[in-house]
Amino acid sequence: MSDTLETGGAAAGRSPVLDRLRDFAADFGLPRLIIFFFVVLLFIIAPFVGVGVDASLMNVFVRFSQNAVMVLALVPMMQAGAGLNFGLPVGIVAGLLGATLAMQAELTGFPGFFAALLFSIPFAFIFGWLYGQLLNRVKGEEMTIAMYVGFSVVTFMAILWLILPFTNPAMVWGYTGKGLRTTITLDGYWAGVLNNFLAVRVGEIFVFPTGAMLFFVLAAFIMWLFMHSRTGTALTAVGSNPDFARAGGVSAEKMRLTSVIVSTIYGAAGILVYQQSFGFIQVYQAPIYMAFPAVAAILLGGASVNKANILNVALGTFLFQSILTMTPSVINSILRTDMSEVIRILVSNGMIIYALTRRTKASK
Repeated sequence: MSDTLETGGAAAGRSPVLDRLRDFAADFGLPRLIIFFFVVLLFIIAPFVGVGVDASLMNVFVRFSQNAVMVLALVPMMQAGAGLNFGLPVGIVAGLLGATLAMQAELTGFPGFFAALLFSIPFAFIFGWLYGQLLNRVKGEEMTIAMYVGFSVVTFMAILWLILPFTNPAMVWGYTGKGLRTTITLDGYWAGVLNNFLAVRVGEIFVFPTGAMLFFVLAAFIMWLFMHSRTGTALTAVGSNPDFARAGGVSAEKMRLTSVIVSTIYGAAGILVYQQSFGFIQVYQAPIYMAFPAVAAILLGGASVNKANILNVALGTFLFQSILTMTPSVINSILRTDMSEVIRILVSNGMIIYALTRRTKASK
């Protein structure tokens, strides 16, 4: 009797707010909360060490718009149960092909950018279909195989970039007249075409990449429509319970294949947005590790291995890019040393390991 009264008294003494906060912390994850408060702390400290918060926020928004579409590309495969798309370089290569073809045709400005996008879609569809067929044959090992596929495609393309018949002098090696350069400038083509569209400026200082942000909003809205369509609902059902979906007449293989194709197309679009902001096209080995920051960002936003949404994309990309932007400025001012790369590696790999270990525990 006394034990019951003690238990009831303890339960009655609990604060509902504290219980909710405890549940939120458990669901969101302690590492994510630590990183979130670390970002807040960086912004608080910044003015006291001579770092301008306004300039830092500008850089965060630029980096957000530069990377967010590639992070968005991960959503379909995660929702379909195909896991984290470490094969994102497959889509990136499709985008690079579209960009180089548009440059070969000497298209500039918005026509050049959108031509690159249109040229990349057929490549992304074909590559995504082949990639999806492979993943349907290795269920349970998708993430491992995806990583090998991404590395293999990038390595294979390193050969093709040397032998494809490009002739534009702005792209090929000057001393041979053939083979693409490692880094190709987009000056005079479509460098900053989205960032500068409707850009908000204060004097000569670039403040807000309105066009790139609008492009992300449009891409996110299309993704939202797709995920709420009949196909998207079926795709999510396959990711949640493939046996139940199959019993309802939904083909798990077809939905997984669709998710891979959509993810690959978004990956192609994402690298084009990245390029116009960065100002260069980088080929050969450059795309090989680009999946890891995207994966870390979406996981940082609260996504799990098999569940993600657009809010996870936006929040995670903002937090991840805030760390990469603020850490060099603040830590360098305090310690007089550059730790940005160390922090990037710790956050990227740490969030991936954390997500995979949580998945393992949940499956037991």
